[in-house]
Amino acid sequence: MDLILEVKNLYKYYPGVKAVDDVSFDIPRGTCFGLLGPNGAGKTTTIEVIEGIQKPDRGTILYKGKPRDQHFKQEVGIQLQHTELQQYLTVKEILLTFRNLYARRATMNELVSLCYLEEILDRDNRKISGGQKQRLLLAIALANDPELLFLDEPTTGLDPQARRHVWDIVKSIKKKGKTIILTTHYMEEAQTLCDIVAIMDRGKIIAMDSPINLLNQHCRGVTITLPSEVDENILRQMSCDWYKVNHTIEIHTEQPHNCLRILIDNDIDITGMVVRSQNLEDLFLKLTGTQLRA
Repeated sequence: MDLILEVKNLYKYYPGVKAVDDVSFDIPRGTCFGLLGPNGAGKTTTIEVIEGIQKPDRGTILYKGKPRDQHFKQEVGIQLQHTELQQYLTVKEILLTFRNLYARRATMNELVSLCYLEEILDRDNRKISGGQKQRLLLAIALANDPELLFLDEPTTGLDPQARRHVWDIVKSIKKKGKTIILTTHYMEEAQTLCDIVAIMDRGKIIAMDSPINLLNQHCRGVTITLPSEVDENILRQMSCDWYKVNHTIEIHTEQPHNCLRILIDNDIDITGMVVRSQNLEDLFLKLTGTQLRA
């Protein structure tokens, strides 16, 4: 297997906190690797250590089988969670500025077309929308035509339409054979974009595989959501897991017929009930007992 990145036994400590606690994973070339988890799980710290922004306390990081060097810095692109751009420059001037930082460069036409920037090229970068800024930041991360691209929660705070625009760009990047490391706490985003996902909680990776394999291993059933309180004595009659989530009851079961029969036999109002296939968010809830979004 052609591995572009190998992370082995990575640790990063802060006073009183193990932010990254013995994390290991390999990323094959051309893969979109998702690092998932709630705020504070250790995702961003892990990425920043790999990028070289922070130093690890222990562990090994190999890029193309060797320790990271100047080639690594020239061959990766990074989109951070929070980026402040130079004031009074247009979108086009921002792109030209970042392209000139590298010996290897993507063409302006390619960056503009890929990230849908045609209509805002001459606009002051301070006067563009949140979604437009995220597309500009993606273009900046691609300015050096990188082999490995880091995207740290690239759609946080965006409306659904803007988020899907970013997804379309990431899909186009994948088609070019680029390797992507994506951190997110949006499970639909991970299931849509990622070939492999690693779920983090409290500095550790608690599960890692393709999305479909993880769901087949841990969440084969359905989730029944009831928009009302249910007596716990009734819920205990069900041989399955159930949780109270935001004033609703979520029942995770491989035998939905049995659960529905118990609810109906006990005169539970099922008006507004939702039955759906389980997803990565259900998986996280099952593995940790807590909600993924925190």
